[in-house]
Amino acid sequence: MKKRSIKLTVAALTLSLIAMGAAACTPSDTSDEGDSAETVDTPEPTTVVIAGSTSVQPLSEMLAETYMGDHPEVSIEVQGGGSGQGIKSIEEGLADFGALSRELKSEEEAVAAEQFVIAKDGIAVIVNSDSDVSDITVDQLLKIYTGEITNWSEVGGSDAKINVVTREEGSGTRDAFGELTGVVGKDENGDTVDNTVESAIVQGSTGAVIQTVSTTPDSIGFASLGAVDSSVKSLKVEGVEASNETVLSGEYKISRPFLYICGSDPAEQARAFVDFIFSSEGQAIVEEAGFIAVK
Repeated sequence: MKKRSIKLTVAALTLSLIAMGAAACTPSDTSDEGDSAETVDTPEPTTVVIAGSTSVQPLSEMLAETYMGDHPEVSIEVQGGGSGQGIKSIEEGLADFGALSRELKSEEEAVAAEQFVIAKDGIAVIVNSDSDVSDITVDQLLKIYTGEITNWSEVGGSDAKINVVTREEGSGTRDAFGELTGVVGKDENGDTVDNTVESAIVQGSTGAVIQTVSTTPDSIGFASLGAVDSSVKSLKVEGVEASNETVLSGEYKISRPFLYICGSDPAEQARAFVDFIFSSEGQAIVEEAGFIAVK
């Protein structure tokens, strides 16, 4: 009987050791509050889309970059395409804001439930840096862009053919320039007509116009005042130099607003972005970009 008792005791001890080993190999319980790693879902950023004028686009990008730096919960997507595309994007519900570099046309007013003038801009008349012309009148611009004046000698320059550079149809800069100079007018039926000379070199962005004028002898073009650099020469218009001061005072005749339009009441984050633009910080960015603050 003693031998059998010893065998049972050894067997029980063996089973106990096996159980203890199994427990040691079992992963520790991670349900304790102190040791648990909770997974926090990060919401996707709210996206605000701005589409339209390529003149407004660089300013929108600067404003968006600063705003997103302080508001990581918001993603602002800035697209170009021209002022006409800004109108279309609102009509088709593709953007929160349509960006325009001109006043709304009467036939477009129904599209915009609300509009915001975020900045003002002069349209500079630019020529190749080798040009000997320094001043021009609005009437002379009209005649150059409609093909009535074709030689620089007719406006006080050298005897050379004028190479006219313009923007594409639908460009807010082209529309504003045309309306302010009379190149864009109305026909006998009251329809809008753009009378730009057919031989004009057409470019699809502000930067492309500046580049073309800077590299094409005897050329003339127009561009947003805030975008003009030393690669081209800016002309006086009616004896007045294009500047922030002369645009605000009304002395410089060729100027326009930068607009955001929306088709309905802006969503909360979109409205917050506009509020930022009108803040002192936002308007400082407007001036930093070379445009004219409105607040």
